Amino acid sequence: MANTSSAKKMVRKITKRTAVNKSRKTRMRTTVREAEEAIKSGDKKKAQAALKVVQPQLMKAAQKGVLHKKTASRKVARLAKSVKKLG
Repeated sequence: MANTSSAKKMVRKITKRTAVNKSRKTRMRTTVREAEEAIKSGDKKKAQAALKVVQPQLMKAAQKGVLHKKTASRKVARLAKSVKKLG
């Protein structure tokens, strides 16, 4: 358990940051799953719309440190490639 006042404050900050990061990660995973479902359905317009929603979500997550930058880029590239195959 934290003893000093600064350590107690850090515990509070970490708890808040964890909650924010968890929310960001959940939102990111949801949008990725929706995009993958749109791709599986075979509807190109729906898949393109989903990709436009996913890309900023992934990049924002990478920017905020929830996800590594290259991981986000790789996910976007793979989704874009899948959407392109639909045509």
